[in-house]
Amino acid sequence: MTVTLYRDAHVHAAVPGPATAFVVDGPTIGWIGGADGADAHRDGVDAVVELAGALVTPAFVDAHVHATSTGIALEGLDLTGCASLAACLTAVEDFCRARRGGVVLGHGWDETSWPEHRPPTRQELDRASYGGVVYLSRIDVHSAVVSSALLAAAPEARAAEGFADSGHLTTEAHHVARRVARESVTSAQRRAAQRATRRRAGELGIGCLHELAGPDISSADDLRDMLTLAATEPGPDVIGYWGELGGVERARELGALGAAGDLFADGAIGSHTAYLRSVYADAASSGHAYLSAADVRDHVVACTQAGVQAGFHAIGDGALEAVTAGFREAAERIGPAAVRAARHRLEHVEMVDAVMIATLADLAIVASVQPAFDALWGGDHGMYAERLGPERARTLNPFASMAAAGVILALGSDSPVTPLDPWGTVRAAVSHRTAGERLDIATAFEAHTAGGWRAAGRDGAGTLAEGAAATFAVWDVTGPGLPDLDVGQPLPACRQTVVRGRTVAGSSG
Repeated sequence: MTVTLYRDAHVHAAVPGPATAFVVDGPTIGWIGGADGADAHRDGVDAVVELAGALVTPAFVDAHVHATSTGIALEGLDLTGCASLAACLTAVEDFCRARRGGVVLGHGWDETSWPEHRPPTRQELDRASYGGVVYLSRIDVHSAVVSSALLAAAPEARAAEGFADSGHLTTEAHHVARRVARESVTSAQRRAAQRATRRRAGELGIGCLHELAGPDISSADDLRDMLTLAATEPGPDVIGYWGELGGVERARELGALGAAGDLFADGAIGSHTAYLRSVYADAASSGHAYLSAADVRDHVVACTQAGVQAGFHAIGDGALEAVTAGFREAAERIGPAAVRAARHRLEHVEMVDAVMIATLADLAIVASVQPAFDALWGGDHGMYAERLGPERARTLNPFASMAAAGVILALGSDSPVTPLDPWGTVRAAVSHRTAGERLDIATAFEAHTAGGWRAAGRDGAGTLAEGAAATFAVWDVTGPGLPDLDVGQPLPACRQTVVRGRTVAGSSG
């Protein structure tokens, strides 16, 4: 094993006093401290790396990622930058011309910011794609627009709930179409997409990804391939979850940490499918509930007794009310101590109130949250305000309230919904559009590093200390300490990412 001394750095470390140097001994940190100690630890060192004042921090953990979809968006038809319906259709046409046939998978359209204020229709996709097979997921991935050719390949979608003849599909019709679109991706394409995601994550200083898989969002083969890739090729670590109701044995078989993650209690606000206790401000609907409190209770009990994590996707206050009620019923049945020990988790947790927050804190349920959602959709004139009204919109994503109550926070991107962007995520948390819900930078950074490990039940990981894993990132910044993340300021550039002692992106030179 190689022993390397890194010196002349500002090290964000869990040690008393300023740290400017550390020794990496194989996969772990052998020593960490000041300049005087660095000279004393040169014996037995194979290499010395001078960092010239760079910042060294624990590598980030993105606690909610869909790697294959992210990789496809990175290398395929990314519609997130489209400013209008016309621009979206032009992008589709240009992509189809370049591809000259084959299934087209696109992602990221958001009609709420377009002057036309509506999604494409299947007839428009037919013209833009020259009759091709097209699946375009909305930015929240809870609805999609598909072409006539894709509908022909998924005829059962027409009889499913959520079907519209326009080709705009939600709920079960969308799940049907998404499965057909997913099956068009070959195993080679899937591995290429997963490699692209891990490569991009490493370039951004991310040392671990939580892959949120499940029968409605990806596939067993998809998760199996991702975990195999992480075990056999250098790159960020991957922690897998399998979101299937009653899926304890399936999760174990796949090597997942839990039957958790995107196990849908509801949908998403942008697609009008998040389940609310009252109707949307811009639609005569309160969304869709996929799970009852009894469903949640039984799943939590089964997971707890099996020693695996349970977890759910829950966004609307109606869904969160059902989920937290299910957790309380589970605690009544098997005891709160058993539930706490299992370290269960919830994804998104957007419309959560004080009573629900108290349940999360009391039962040690992790809130896996995405601050970029607030940056993208918050404010009095954003998508949240359009869907819910400004008053309700201001209450969403209450990070500071959850942290103050003692809820464990783990930050992530939900990529490809929002991009892999760890410093951008921290900045979104400290710049929350509701001032009272802003996190201080130390809390936000800790939630995006050690918080991700705690979400996986690995307390104590995600810090730089003697004996800890040598998983860290080197950043080009000016000055010691965590950087200034004011809006408009450039974010830190990653010089090098190391995972368990092995450089996975950049170089030490």
